[in-house]
Amino acid sequence: MTDDTSNTMWGGRFAAGPDAIMEAINASIGFDKRMAKQDIEGSRAHAAMLAAQGILTDNDARAIREGLLTVLSEIETGKFTFSTALEDIHMNIEARLKEIVGEPAGRLHTARSRNDQVATDFRLWVRDQIDACLQAIEALQKAFLAQAEAGTDWVMPGFTHLQTAQPVTWGHHMLAYVEMLGRDASRFSDARARMNESPLGAAALAGTSFNIDRDATAQALGFDRPAANSLDAVSDRDFALDFLNAASICAMHLSRFAEELVIWSSAQFRFVALSDRFSTGSSIMPQKKNPDAAELIRAKVARIYGANTALMMVMKGLPLTYSKDMQEDKEQTFDAADNLMLALAAMTGMVSDMSANQPNLEAAAASGFSTATDLADWLVRSLDMPFRDAHHVTGSLVKLAEDKGCDLPDLSLDDMQSVHAKITQDVFDVLGVKNSVASRTSYGGTAPAQVRSQIARWKEKLG
Repeated sequence: MTDDTSNTMWGGRFAAGPDAIMEAINASIGFDKRMAKQDIEGSRAHAAMLAAQGILTDNDARAIREGLLTVLSEIETGKFTFSTALEDIHMNIEARLKEIVGEPAGRLHTARSRNDQVATDFRLWVRDQIDACLQAIEALQKAFLAQAEAGTDWVMPGFTHLQTAQPVTWGHHMLAYVEMLGRDASRFSDARARMNESPLGAAALAGTSFNIDRDATAQALGFDRPAANSLDAVSDRDFALDFLNAASICAMHLSRFAEELVIWSSAQFRFVALSDRFSTGSSIMPQKKNPDAAELIRAKVARIYGANTALMMVMKGLPLTYSKDMQEDKEQTFDAADNLMLALAAMTGMVSDMSANQPNLEAAAASGFSTATDLADWLVRSLDMPFRDAHHVTGSLVKLAEDKGCDLPDLSLDDMQSVHAKITQDVFDVLGVKNSVASRTSYGGTAPAQVRSQIARWKEKLG
């Protein structure tokens, strides 16, 4: 492919080529070449429509469509030479197409502008990325489900403020992330449905005087319908913001579990062991096994949030319709997508490979007076005590256990009755952590029976 710097593709309006600095700031080919597949897909649909409407001859349309497949093959096999002088992926492809098919290439841009072209390409790219994210999220959900199924009735501490609160099951904790990821998938799916309108045919901003068929190109590209307003069609980047918003929330969920993995894999907790595949050692301390993959996932969130904020700032001050500022919509979206996909893949690997330390989980579940609420509930049920009174009595018993240096189940019945005389031996039936989790049978609760029910629901949903 020739690199003809004198051909700016702008026509006769400009007598001289751009200054080198202007060329550098103006060019986007360094990053928007990632949209080559989508650009060629859109151009092939456009050419077919022009022929069907009698705007192009069948022969010209056929030459264009076949030539575009040749260009795509060159790009995919690394034989294509990208030119900064040609600014972007659209001009690079069109220039190469002209070299391949000659004069018909100049007819491809009939009834189309780079404004609706790039809006279409970018929308197609984001839609493809959403589909990839949905697959990656499902894979991670299945990894969490496998962990939940393996430890449906293992007890562990549930935390509030990172302090022991009540015992829960390992399976229940794993399912919490399945639910979060389910909402992430829903957000991506919502964004996909909302964005699935075709800008192609909006032209520069006002539509076109050619008798085009926008329904045909929309259908050919898998869109539900053409965008209804040409001004909005070329200037809208809500679809990218929807993607980045969904990506940001999903990344936040990944970061929360990454934080738990960092804590749980520490020597102080020893709740889980991460595989060597997702850990590193220390250059000086031979005993160390660092959860670097989890820590890097935490950091990826900053980049994804930054992309979301950056695009919001780009768009916030733009009048209708297109401004060159909008060229800055892609790099951060590409970066966010790359990092989210990497984080999802790494988290799926860590969750699949991690080993829970059941004895440590159970020992920790029994510490910190984790069955205090069970004791208060027993006082309400068995002694018909108002909950606030039961809360006070339980607090007194916790204080007594603290003074004695033991946990609630280790108090004697005499100790219990010294605080409230009507407490009976039956209270000890609710003070074990396994009894505690088994009693939480309300819908969505931590009881193993509920966990199994939720696992079955999600396995059916995910297939």
